[in-house]
Amino acid sequence: MNQDRIDELRALPVTSPAMIIGSTRRGSHERPGLDVVSPIDGSHLTQLPNATVEDVDAAVQAARESYDAGRWAKLAPMARKAVMLRWAARIEEHALELAVLGVRDNGTEIAMAFKAEPLSAAGTIRYYAEAIDKLYGEIAPTDLSVLGLIHTEPVGVVGAIVPWNFPLMITAWKLGPALASGNSVVLKPSEIASLSVLRMVELGLEAGIPEGVFNVVTGTGEVAGQALARSMEVDALAFTGSGFVGRKLMEYAAQSNLKRVYLELGGKSPHVVFADAADLDDAAKAVVGGIFRNAGQVCVAGSRLLVEESIHDDFVVKVCALSEKMRVGDPLDTGTQIGALSSEHHLKSVLARLHGTPGIATGGNRILEDTGGSYMQPTVVTGLDPSDALVRNEVFGPVLTVTPFKDEVEAVALANDTDLGLASGVWTQDLSRAHRMINAIRAGMVHVNTYGGADVTVPLGGHKQSGNGQDKSLHALSKFTNKKTAWIKL
Repeated sequence: MNQDRIDELRALPVTSPAMIIGSTRRGSHERPGLDVVSPIDGSHLTQLPNATVEDVDAAVQAARESYDAGRWAKLAPMARKAVMLRWAARIEEHALELAVLGVRDNGTEIAMAFKAEPLSAAGTIRYYAEAIDKLYGEIAPTDLSVLGLIHTEPVGVVGAIVPWNFPLMITAWKLGPALASGNSVVLKPSEIASLSVLRMVELGLEAGIPEGVFNVVTGTGEVAGQALARSMEVDALAFTGSGFVGRKLMEYAAQSNLKRVYLELGGKSPHVVFADAADLDDAAKAVVGGIFRNAGQVCVAGSRLLVEESIHDDFVVKVCALSEKMRVGDPLDTGTQIGALSSEHHLKSVLARLHGTPGIATGGNRILEDTGGSYMQPTVVTGLDPSDALVRNEVFGPVLTVTPFKDEVEAVALANDTDLGLASGVWTQDLSRAHRMINAIRAGMVHVNTYGGADVTVPLGGHKQSGNGQDKSLHALSKFTNKKTAWIKL
């Protein structure tokens, strides 16, 4: 990445964003817009349209009309594939533009944003495009007097609500399989990070996605999100975000048409380090990266460090030393390792969770306040009881708690001592122990001697209260399809 080019893109004015509803680009004429404030320096970037219920209904109707007309669903698979491949290519062509726009909106450090946002999104769209013409129907093993065919069909209209931490990546996780399956879509990005999503959708329309197939409404969850979840015309809803909102979406689905609701609700992921790990320095680096990248605003962040007693004190010293060396600052500076938290409000909520907490080994404070941005030191907390709220509940910020354990049995008990179960990590040289831990930890993903980096070929889904269904991999296609049996007497 070229710093001069990044600075040029940073200086560009943000054009007034518009919702995409069918063939129109429009604001919401009924309500004032939502201010978009950059967490980098507190500057005002633009205003987002603040969708009404009527706006959402119009977007859903546009999606329904496009689906019923077959403008996308009835295209030949290879034709849909060609469009999605063009879309992926256009995302890559505009990758730096998209990354900088997203960073201005949500504060992720640019090196991570460039890879994890547009490049990841392009790779995901390409993956599902390539799958379109390689998935076959089935013939049932019936008596020869009967032909049993099993068809796979699109579910219809898909609603997707995505968060602010990785808006492009997670949008692609939802929309890649939904569009590859032939559905029409209504997307609601977070009001904290809509700008890069709107631009990526425009690139998809430029690539040839038909009008009405891909609609975007911006606004608040309380209005736009609720309207989407209550709609009688939305057949499936995919959401990434908080458990509180996930429960509300299930309520709204039950109150409307019993649409299927797929939820990824975050985690409080244990990162378990045994004394027999091959390289404790590598483990410490992975621990620090696993919690502090994107200022801890990562669903799979390894926010609970569990360390075998015999190495606990020395390992904490390593982790603190690495944490203190990480450069926090302007996320559009290529030398920055930790950017801003997503907003002033979120920063204050994370700091409030730490207020009065004993055992802060390093960090714990707001920094760079004079910039007007939302910056915080990477924070390591030791000595808390495993029942403490800071240990058990997701903080979604740069906060790592450390707990010692005596043996493998206690490590498993501590790892599972939370209502959430999205991801986890284990460091050990013992192959048998690694497999025992994989089987014992109740989480959708277990990293062994690494943390993070799992690509689109493997699923990500929560256990326990971290949600249901899977993003990524071919398994994600099942969320957006129906099976139909044809039973034919010969």
